[in-house]
Amino acid sequence: MDTNTTTRAAPSSGGDTFIHLLAMILLSVSLALGLPGNTFVVWSILKRMRKRSVTALMVLNLALADLAVLLTAPFFLHYLARRTWSFKLAGCRLCHYICGVSMYASVLLITAMSLDRSLAVASPFLSQKVRTKAAARWLLAGIWVASCLLATPVLAFRTVKELKEVVVCITAYPSDRHRAFHLFFEAFTGFVVPFLVVVGSYSDISRRLRLRRFRRSRRTGRLVALIILAFAAFWLPYHVVDLVEGSRALAGTLAQSERQLFRARSVCIALAFLSSSVNPLLYACAGGSLLRSAGVGFVAKLLEATGSEAFSTRRGGTLAQTVKGAPTAPETGTGESLDALKQSESD
Repeated sequence: MDTNTTTRAAPSSGGDTFIHLLAMILLSVSLALGLPGNTFVVWSILKRMRKRSVTALMVLNLALADLAVLLTAPFFLHYLARRTWSFKLAGCRLCHYICGVSMYASVLLITAMSLDRSLAVASPFLSQKVRTKAAARWLLAGIWVASCLLATPVLAFRTVKELKEVVVCITAYPSDRHRAFHLFFEAFTGFVVPFLVVVGSYSDISRRLRLRRFRRSRRTGRLVALIILAFAAFWLPYHVVDLVEGSRALAGTLAQSERQLFRARSVCIALAFLSSSVNPLLYACAGGSLLRSAGVGFVAKLLEATGSEAFSTRRGGTLAQTVKGAPTAPETGTGESLDALKQSESD
């Protein structure tokens, strides 16, 4: 799917043929699992949940980001099957731009989810105050705007060229410095910095829970952790290739390993697509017995409002409870606030 100006679209060796077939298989599996799975998640949240928690809103946007990138998969499968790009320059840039926006949206949403849980543990009173519908809308809008801006280098460097009678959708850089800048920028903004924040947040959560000896997370906490680990596992190889290629470009030694990096990148991109299909499976794993008891409504049950939202009573409209008719705790003293904190952390 991704190549450069010195790499031919058609495979030239047995190794290239294997990588080509592996990429097609991974893309096909991603599309077959991810498209219906994420559609089901979106349907569950929009149709089965009468009131949506902050976690539910973030999961909804994460599913929409995954759906967006999966909708580009048929174009890349066509490219791999025909060994030529048939969708002109606009299609080339648009498909890769959508993938870039989805990548940034996913990692920023995951970062926001981890910060949200960290705030609920560190400052439960502040968490109750800021978790309003208006705040959630502004946060999500900001994430999508930031994602669109961060992905703009794709539009600048993607182009279509004809190489030996084959049309390819490639990255074309004016110089090795431009290549290194783009690759380092993508790796650090799309993975390194956000995941340092995620690791820091969960380290702080673990430390505070140990100090207070509160019971560790159940469904919601396990779900967020699984989403983070899956995203890291599928995207880490891609960004490692970014860093290696950028380093070699700066050192002037890229030509010595260009073919190997191309092969690695082809598999890593296919794995990144696979990451967009696993989240519905993670919801099923985190749901446990809910899958049997609630049937098609298990996602809605899984994403019911967390304790910090259920006990939040800020005037002007906090995110209400998901469950119809669930009681709201009154404005309280220390005892009830501590109960809310325990509930938030165990949720």
